[in-house]
Order: sequence, then structure tokens, then C-alpha cells
Amino acid sequence: MIDDDGYFGENIAAGYDDSAADMFSPDVVDPAVDVLAELAGDGPALELGVGTGRIALPLSGRGVPVHGIDMSRAMVDRLRAKPGGDAVRVTIGDFATTRVAGEFALAYLVFNTIGNLTTQDAQVDCFRNAAAHLRPGGCFVVEVGVPDLRLLPPGQSAVPFHISDTRWAFDTYDVATQAMSSNYVTIVDGRAEHWSIPFRYVWPAELDLMARLAGLRLRDRWENWTREPFTSESGKHVSVWEKPADR
Repeated sequence: MIDDDGYFGENIAAGYDDSAADMFSPDVVDPAVDVLAELAGDGPALELGVGTGRIALPLSGRGVPVHGIDMSRAMVDRLRAKPGGDAVRVTIGDFATTRVAGEFALAYLVFNTIGNLTTQDAQVDCFRNAAAHLRPGGCFVVEVGVPDLRLLPPGQSAVPFHISDTRWAFDTYDVATQAMSSNYVTIVDGRAEHWSIPFRYVWPAELDLMARLAGLRLRDRWENWTREPFTSESGKHVSVWEKPADR
């Protein structure tokens, strides 16, 4: 069940930072902010799916003006309550279609958030929306995992990615529709609590075509924020598309 906050309502937002604590580590955040600050240069940045400010707040702290778009008021409330939260402007809305005023040197979408758009049309709209916000020469950056389909033997649709005494997590895939979901089971006081969120997985080449439809061209693709080469063994990628200077 979802509400006006999408799949990140108050019940999820209340514990989101704790559940994703590893992603808030300086070892994870700092390399991403380094790249994004470099790409933004002296211009403002637009974060699609700004959430609780994991990236927006430290990027703003580097002196980059950041504007965020997010559907979840509950997540944004957490951002605004944090130190520096008042410096990040946020517009509530669907980041695939919501427009804000101004031109940006950088638009970015991190931590698999492109997959929260569960149709190909919505993902194409997102690229077009990002491109419309960019000034000529500006960049759109997406960080997203590579689908783990090679881990699926015939007849299996689930891939576990966390197993402990109190928490299980696994992804399920439908290879006919590119629909997937991430599922989390947590044991609390002897009872199992389950949370599931849908995604649409997308391949790097498919993203490149979406970028082309939006008038963007691929500039860089790395395995991670430290710019290791992207290979056939990479589990994720950070891709940078550029808006031509004559657009």
C-alpha cells in the first residue's frame, strides 16, 4: 500500500537512515560528493529523489547550491530537521516530471533511485526532465546497480543480498517485464516484519538510449565513485551524460 508519499511514507522514513546506515558512511558519501562537486563547478545542482539528504547536505556543505525534488514529505521532513537542511531547497513532486525554476550545471540520481520509476516511459520522462533542467554543457549523473540476472539459475526468481539472524533481504526479478522488487524481513521481538518496494531494472545500454532521446550524450561511465573502470564484472555503474553546449 502506498500513499501520497509513495513507497517512502512515515513508517519507512522514520527508520530509513538507520536501515541504510552503511550508505551514510563517509567512505561511501565522500567519493560521491567529490565527483558531484567537481561536475557542478560553480553552478547549482538538482537532486532527483533527494530523500533525507544523504548526498544533498554534504554537497551543499561544499558550497554547491542544491535543489531537491522528492515525492515523500516524510523523507524531506527528516532532511529539513538536520543541520544545514534549511540550505537545501526542496520541491515536493514526482521527479520524472516535476519542473523547478532555473538552469542547473548538474542533475543527479543516486543509490538505484532511477529504478523507483517502475515503467520505461517514466524513466524516459526522467531523462527528458533532467535534460530540460540542465544548462548547455551540464551533466546528468545516475548511480545504479547492474541487474544480477547471471545469479539466477533456471526456475529461480530471487537473489538474496543480506542474511543474518534478525534480517533477511532479497531481490526478485521478472525477466519478461524487467520488474523487480527488493524485499526485507526483520525479526522484531520474535515477530517477522516485511517491507517490499518495487523497481524496474534497467541496463546501461538502455539508459544510454534514454539519454539520447533526451538529447544527452555519454561522457563517462565508471564502476563506482572512485572512477574504477566499468567492466562486465561490475555490479553497478556511475554514468555521466552531457548536454551539448549548443543546446
